Amino acid sequence: MLKAVGDRLAEAYTEYIHEKIRKEWWGYDKNENLTVDDLLKVKYKGIRPACGYPMQPDHTENILLFDLLNVKEKTSIFLTESLAMWPANTVSALLIGNEKSFYFNTNEICKDQVVDYARRKNMPVSEIEKWLKTTLSYEID
Repeated sequence: MLKAVGDRLAEAYTEYIHEKIRKEWWGYDKNENLTVDDLLKVKYKGIRPACGYPMQPDHTENILLFDLLNVKEKTSIFLTESLAMWPANTVSALLIGNEKSFYFNTNEICKDQVVDYARRKNMPVSEIEKWLKTTLSYEID
């Protein structure tokens, strides 16, 4: 029960911070007046995708973000072996404040795309396949 409450509080705080960004800090939608139903239907301007979600299925991007932002040193939040954030009630997102931005799902990824992506990330193909296995259009050993 405590974990469930913690998860809900983390999500609620994320919504609160995102609203502050839209209305005050970045101020690109100062007059926004959305209901809870509007928020659930994502009627706000901009998006906040996160590593590992359908729009950005690669969890390894969190490694780069944590390194760039010195997250562990500044917050004591760290990535587990499976690249989950710890403590478990931790959230992160990339905030995109453009009214034309929208959520989408990444379709199945073909082998040639994985090979190209591995080259650009300077990672072995097998490592990319490990992290993207749920989005691959082919079977791996």
